[in-house]
Amino acid sequence: MARKILIVVGIIVVVLIIAVLALPMFIDANKFKPTLESDLSTSLGRKVAIGNISLSIFSGGVTVDDVSIGDDPAFSQSAFLSAKQLTVGVALLPLIFSQKLEVSSFTITEPQVTLLHSAAGKWNFSSLGANASKTPSKSSSSTSFSVQRLKISNGTLTVGTAGSSAKTKHYDGVNLDASDLSYTTQFPFELTAKTPGGGSVKLTGKAGPISSSDASLTPLSATVAVDNLDLASTGFIDASSGLGGLVDFNGELNSDGESMTSKGTVKASKIKLAANAKPATVPVNIDYATKYDLKRETGALTEGNVHIGKALATLTGTYDTAGATTSVQMKLEGKAMPVPDLEGVLPAVGVTLPSGASLQSGTLDTTLAISGPVDKLVIAGPVNLSDAKLAGFNLLGKLGALGSFAGMKGGNTGSDTEIQTLSASVRVDAEGTHFQNLNLVVPSIGTITGDGNVSPAGQLDCKMSAKLGSANSAAGVMTSALSSFAGGGAKGGGIPFKITGTTSSPVFMPDLGGMAKGVTGTPNNAASAASGILGGLLKKKKQ
Repeated sequence: MARKILIVVGIIVVVLIIAVLALPMFIDANKFKPTLESDLSTSLGRKVAIGNISLSIFSGGVTVDDVSIGDDPAFSQSAFLSAKQLTVGVALLPLIFSQKLEVSSFTITEPQVTLLHSAAGKWNFSSLGANASKTPSKSSSSTSFSVQRLKISNGTLTVGTAGSSAKTKHYDGVNLDASDLSYTTQFPFELTAKTPGGGSVKLTGKAGPISSSDASLTPLSATVAVDNLDLASTGFIDASSGLGGLVDFNGELNSDGESMTSKGTVKASKIKLAANAKPATVPVNIDYATKYDLKRETGALTEGNVHIGKALATLTGTYDTAGATTSVQMKLEGKAMPVPDLEGVLPAVGVTLPSGASLQSGTLDTTLAISGPVDKLVIAGPVNLSDAKLAGFNLLGKLGALGSFAGMKGGNTGSDTEIQTLSASVRVDAEGTHFQNLNLVVPSIGTITGDGNVSPAGQLDCKMSAKLGSANSAAGVMTSALSSFAGGGAKGGGIPFKITGTTSSPVFMPDLGGMAKGVTGTPNNAASAASGILGGLLKKKKQ
C-alpha cells in the first residue's frame, strides 16, 4: 500500500512539474499589459508604457521589456525613467487559477533615471504618486498601494536643472533595495552609487510613509557614507572657479518631511578654494551640525568645528541651495591658531610662500566672511600674525639695495626672518588675493606697511613702505632723509619700494616714482635726482 501511495504521489509531482513547465505556453502574459500599465500609471501619476511581457515561472514573476515612465510635463517631455527590463513579482496561484494579477515586487534592471530641478526649487520626482491621491474614484489607490520589495540594479542617474544649458551630472552603478513600500508605513532601504571621479556614496536607513503630495518631502532617517568624492568632477561646481578637492563624509540625516537635520564629520583633502590655487597639502576635518528647510531649500550651519592639525576654527552661517548653484553667507573665526599647522592650507587660497621658505612658529587670529556662490566665493576679513618665524627666507637680504643704502646692521646675513607682528585686511576673490593696510613689524628691519595684489597666477603688484628701525643711527637718519625727499609720498613716512615677480620668487626694488612725487620740477628731473641720490648712496656704501 505504501508503495502504491508513493507511486501516486510521484505521478502527481511529475504531472505538476509538467504543468508548471507548460504554463508559459497556455498563459499569455501580454493580456495583462493594459492592466499593468493602467495600475502603474494610476499609482505613479505618470504615463507608463511597457513592451513584451513574459511569464517567469521559476522566479515567480513576470518579466517586462522596454519600460518607460514619463516625466512631469512641467519639467520635460522625455522619459523620467527608462529600463531595459522590469521583473514584476506576482502571486502565482491567483494568476494560474483565476488569472488575477497581484503584484508583490519590482526589480528594475539598468534603468536610466533623470532628476531635474526647477528654478523654483521643485524636483521632477516630487509629483510621483500625487495624481493618484487626487483622483476621487481612486481615492483608496494611494493608501492601499504597496510593494513588498523594490530593487534597482546597476542604474544610471542624471541630475540637472530644467530648462538650463548647464552640464548635467551622471552617477553610475546606482543600486536601491527597499522593502514594504507604502503611503502609510515606514520602510527600510539601502542606496549605493558611484560618484563622478571614482567615489562612492551609501545611504542606509528608513523612509516613509511616502508623501502622496510631494515625494521629496517623505520622512527619512539614514546614515550616510561618502568616500573619495571629487568636487571638481561632480558637475555641481563651475570648473573655472578652481574649487576642488576630495571629500569623505560620514554622518546621519533625519527628516520629518518639513525640515532635515544632519550632523557628522567631513574630511577634505587636496582642497582648493580659488582659481589657479594649488591643492592643500594637509587634510581639513570639519565636525558639523546643520538644519535645512526642505521647502525653502535654505539651511543654517549651527556647528562647524574646523580642524587643521592642532589649529581650530569655527564656521557658522547660512546657505541657500534653491538656485542653480548653492550660495553661502558664513563666518570663519580662529584664535591663536598655530601657524605651522596652517601652512599646508595656504596654497588652497592662492597663497604660496617663497621657494624654500616655511613657517616654523607663530600664531594666527582671523575672522573671515565667506560669501557668494560656492563656485565664486569671496573670502574677506582681518588677519593677525604674531611671533612668527619664516625659515629659509631672509627679508633683509631680499631688500637688496634698500638694505645696503640704509646701512642696516646685519646686511645679508642669516637665512630666516623673525616676524614680531603682521596685520592686514585680506580679500580673496576671482581676481586674486588683495591686502590693504598691511603692517609688518620685523625687528631686524623695522616696520613695513602697504597695499598689494596677487593675481590668480601668483603675480605680485605691491606698493610698500619701509620705516627702518632706530637701533642703527644711519638707518634712522636715512629713513628721515628719504621720507622728506618723498614729500609724504610714502605711507607712515617710510622709504617706498615695490614688490613684483611671483609669490615663489618675489623681486624687491626701490620705488623711484614714489620718491619723485615729493620733488618740485618735471618728472624727468625728479627721476634723475632720485637716481643720483641712490647712486651716490650705493657708491659710498661700497667704499
